[in-house]
Amino acid sequence: MMGLPRRLVKALTNMGMTDPTPIQRQAIPHAMNGRDVMGLAQTGTGKTAAFGVPLVAQMLEMEARPEPRTVRGLVLAPTRELANQIMENLKGFCEGTQLKTMMVVGGQSINPQIKRMERGVDLLVATPGRLLDLMDRRAVLLHKTTFLVLDEADQMLDMGFIHDLRKIASVLPKERQTMLFSATMPKLMNEIANSYLISPIRIEVSPPGKVADKVTQEVHFIAKAEKKALLIEMLAKHTEERALVFGRTKHGCEKLMKDLVKAGFKAASIHGNKSQGQRDRAIESFKKGEITVLVATDVAARGLDIPDVKHVYNYELPNVPDNYVHRIGRTARAGKDGAAIAFCAPDEMGELKDIQKTMKVSIPVASGRPWEAIDEPAKPKGGRGRGGRPGGGGGAGGRHRSGGAGGAGEGKPAAAGAARRKRKPSSGGKPGGQRAA
Repeated sequence: MMGLPRRLVKALTNMGMTDPTPIQRQAIPHAMNGRDVMGLAQTGTGKTAAFGVPLVAQMLEMEARPEPRTVRGLVLAPTRELANQIMENLKGFCEGTQLKTMMVVGGQSINPQIKRMERGVDLLVATPGRLLDLMDRRAVLLHKTTFLVLDEADQMLDMGFIHDLRKIASVLPKERQTMLFSATMPKLMNEIANSYLISPIRIEVSPPGKVADKVTQEVHFIAKAEKKALLIEMLAKHTEERALVFGRTKHGCEKLMKDLVKAGFKAASIHGNKSQGQRDRAIESFKKGEITVLVATDVAARGLDIPDVKHVYNYELPNVPDNYVHRIGRTARAGKDGAAIAFCAPDEMGELKDIQKTMKVSIPVASGRPWEAIDEPAKPKGGRGRGGRPGGGGGAGGRHRSGGAGGAGEGKPAAAGAARRKRKPSSGGKPGGQRAA
């Protein structure tokens, strides 16, 4: 119905793609007509095919072959993982055709990439930094590039690629078709859109901050020192199911992974300190089920399409609220169920508030009490609580377990009593325990 070339329809059928998703249904016809497209949609909604299918379809209608070192269609992605995911899809779309595809990313030797570029390519998938390296060496020429795609453009801005994007835009021909896809629309995105797009058709299929309907979410209020024990306890309940564990730092993720291996779990990690080969092998082992726990920084928040990830743990909450949405978007893919479990320490209350504000929801409390509620002065009722102190606060040695999902009043975060004794009283109702625990 979309008027796609027969060879492409056959390739899509072989990939099991017969019915378009909402973003594909809206974007493909406009892109096939040569319009610039600005698509707003969360990761996991089928964006790669939304730009990849019309890209391949239009190239198949052209007789010309790429000239040496030139690129006919350029797809820019913020991370190696996402670039790899896009590349896998484009290869599938081009199956049985004469189109040549190639990927250039950091973390790999640049010389083989220079050699492969000598004959030119039809479709190049690249991260901005490595593309500029190749351009500086005159190994890639963009003056013949008539198709440009910016995927996950908001993440490229978050990662500081704005100057790289400007350099790349300055050498592209003005006569081209451009498609920009983003999960959110920060203010700086307007500048990017105005620089790259001409009278684009705007398509929005999933409001920013919306997560898949089949993801169940919960938060555990817990002291930082107690997080690892709780994670191990929860992972032990589903050792045969895949779980993604997100942390903030490269060093922290590596240490946590090693601790999980010592605890008997089949675990691996991916982060910026790993070579591309190490990252690819870890992801492949995770896909095959050879490892069941993958510990990652936000390099894995987008671009990982692993259908059977059942659990996503936010071991540490992200500084950027939108990254929470992307993280938990790794589960409940392709219509399946999934669980997103967040751990919140005292100094993460601000992050949790921002996340809930972005999503416009209140994440159900599975155990513990919000740290602000704990910091409020207790109102004596004439008796003494379990811990021998007014208000029944509990002893400092108590482990954090509430006995199941419930409201914010159930359970008590570990060591909260001791932490409160060490803190100065808070004022203005703000968390006084920001640096405790």
